[in-house]
Amino acid sequence: MFKEEYFSGLYTDFYELTMSQAYFLSGKKDEKVVFDLYFRKNPFGSGYTVFAGLEDAINAVLNFRFSENDLNYLDSLGFHKDFLDYLKDFRFKGNIYSFREGDIVFNNEPLIKVEGNIIEAQLLETMLLNFINYQTLIATKTRRMYFASKGRVVVDFGMRRAQGFAAISGSKASYIGGAAGTSNTYAAKVYNIPAVGTHAHSWIQSFESEYEAFKKYADIYPDNTTLLVDTYDTLKTGIPNAIKIAKYLEDKGYKLKGIRLDSGDLAYFSKKARKMLDENRLDYVKIVVSNQLDEHIIDSLLDQNAPIDIFGVGTKLITSYSQPALDGVYKLSEIGGRPTLKFSENTEKINLPGNKKVIRFLNGENEFYIDGVILSNEKEESISLLRHPSIPFKKTEISDNLILDNVFFKIVENGKLIYNFPPLSKVREFSLKRFEQLPSEFKRFVNPHIYRVGLSDKLYTLRHNLIERRLEFK
Repeated sequence: MFKEEYFSGLYTDFYELTMSQAYFLSGKKDEKVVFDLYFRKNPFGSGYTVFAGLEDAINAVLNFRFSENDLNYLDSLGFHKDFLDYLKDFRFKGNIYSFREGDIVFNNEPLIKVEGNIIEAQLLETMLLNFINYQTLIATKTRRMYFASKGRVVVDFGMRRAQGFAAISGSKASYIGGAAGTSNTYAAKVYNIPAVGTHAHSWIQSFESEYEAFKKYADIYPDNTTLLVDTYDTLKTGIPNAIKIAKYLEDKGYKLKGIRLDSGDLAYFSKKARKMLDENRLDYVKIVVSNQLDEHIIDSLLDQNAPIDIFGVGTKLITSYSQPALDGVYKLSEIGGRPTLKFSENTEKINLPGNKKVIRFLNGENEFYIDGVILSNEKEESISLLRHPSIPFKKTEISDNLILDNVFFKIVENGKLIYNFPPLSKVREFSLKRFEQLPSEFKRFVNPHIYRVGLSDKLYTLRHNLIERRLEFK
């Protein structure tokens, strides 16, 4: 969706523009900086996060422009002519490093690093956070539902409850997160996601009888019929009529694909439905459920041995109902080659200074063991110790049996894309494989393990010294 040749430079917070003008008028426009994009807490109380939104964000960066109309608007707001002249030919010419989209990531490690002059790096802040925060949140929410489903199918039914066009990027993120398809036809086309859907209650209500509605639908879609059975009475008419249609389709050489339950006690009705279907030798008919589902409800339904095959998840997926925002931030970590940090009384808000990269170590079973944030000029192979960011005595020795896993890649070099984004289906496949490498203690919903993200000795010392220096001049 976001591959246009022009992406408006006004797609940003106003203060990014006022700061950029101030940098320009202060003679700072050529100062080289490094910014890090990261988040402080895994969402939903999770032990992990699924990184998403990268391709859309990078496409927006590479097409970030100020049209004549944009500049006229800024002129009407009183921006300086010299600054507007500078923006006429604005193009991002810096470097961007990142995790691969779909990877499993953790709090307080850079997901994206931006190198460039201070204006171009500053102007990207809001836009990058806008893309990454939302899509990462939705991908993670979906992954939790996927995990709760224990191998059953989860599909995105959320378009009608989404906040405007967020439905499009949300459907994409949900697919990365593990959804097998989407009801959002536009997103299905743009991102090549399987399009899914049945019919609504209005179809049933438009006929004189439920059976007539079912039969007509089956006649039109004989090889792809799933019937919504709760319009009038699920057990007395809905399922019995669906059984009649299944037999009708068998006589014509077809098979009823499924029935859908959209209200009531889904555990109770699914058990009754399965029994009635099986008694009529219709064990192949799938049971689909929808209606305000999330990972906890899915988990509860399966704990009750509800014989459900497919979960259609809408509102609580696409709106990230239980947590509406990811606390992603974008912080300056180096300027003019000088490491810098944002100081705070709250240690969680003190960022990691300097130009950095992220490495990962796997254990002998090819599982995630620990992530390390190190300075960019350190050699990965030289790291023998990773330290807890704030507890001095907590350290992890990097033994010879651990496997170094490269996770941080250059995506953009001097304003040019040098990374080949794979098809979305491959991103989804990669993400699910990475999830398999995450030990089970980080996946559970209640009190998940906290994954270790350590600092190299040099980075730890640098941060400690900058904090001490800041305290001296407080």
